[in-house]
Amino acid sequence: MIRNIFLMLGFFLLTTACGQQDDGKRDYLVTIKTSYGDIYAVLFDETPKHKANFIKLTKEKFFDDLLFHRVISGFMIQGGDPDSKNTPIDKELGNGGPGYTIPAEFNPKFFHKRGALAAARLGDDKNPNKESSGSQFYIVQGTVWSQENLEQFRYNQNKLMSGLRAMFSNPVNKPLLDSLNQLYASGDMKKYMAKIFSTAPRVEKFTGEKIMVGLTKEKIDSYTTVGGSPHLDGEYTVFGEVIQGMDIVDKIASVQKNPKDRPLEDIKMTVTVEEMSRKKISKKFEYTFPK
Repeated sequence: MIRNIFLMLGFFLLTTACGQQDDGKRDYLVTIKTSYGDIYAVLFDETPKHKANFIKLTKEKFFDDLLFHRVISGFMIQGGDPDSKNTPIDKELGNGGPGYTIPAEFNPKFFHKRGALAAARLGDDKNPNKESSGSQFYIVQGTVWSQENLEQFRYNQNKLMSGLRAMFSNPVNKPLLDSLNQLYASGDMKKYMAKIFSTAPRVEKFTGEKIMVGLTKEKIDSYTTVGGSPHLDGEYTVFGEVIQGMDIVDKIASVQKNPKDRPLEDIKMTVTVEEMSRKKISKKFEYTFPK
């Protein structure tokens, strides 16, 4: 069956729904206070709309008393939904926002390594332009990857799989479909996935779209040492980075939760921003800003 081919390539969709000001050229230290401790982060100048919006909402105390409403160990912690304030445990969260979205600001030098601060968003079916939520954000905890397992992220998997679907609608490609189904049935997932990725040049030629995106040395080094969530790259805007407090993120990610990934005990946040020179931030937190 064709559907078998796609079972191994699903990945998390972060649900939700972002503004703008002109604070982008300044340096700010973000502090997220929780009952587990404080998380410190910086915001990137290269994502000015996201940076300005986060500063604006923080100064308006928008985030205060909101929850980290979705936590997944080995993946991320998510908050910023205004519907999470003083809400019962059985209420479904993840769809709230300030009433606007922010255009995506993808930058190849910012990716989903451990500690990345990024914007949540609605899925592609409702949000094909990948616009960010006006307020919901997540912090990547991630996992450490082997270089072999990273190979799958050399490809745009959405385009690869949609291209394969289109190809398989043509009977001339039935031998390829049959060979993939045979590999899947054999249980040899390593060969099965390798076969799928080997079709990338053929799919590129068929669709005219770029499928092979590559991995930089920096990404490989980060994902194989500190870890992260590479399947989110190019799908969600990374607009900042945690510079201290990842031990707090780890604690929050590991709490008990309900089947919808909401912590059983509310984890509230209070967010502040302090204008501070880049030099002072670097010295105080022993942090090197991306170049």
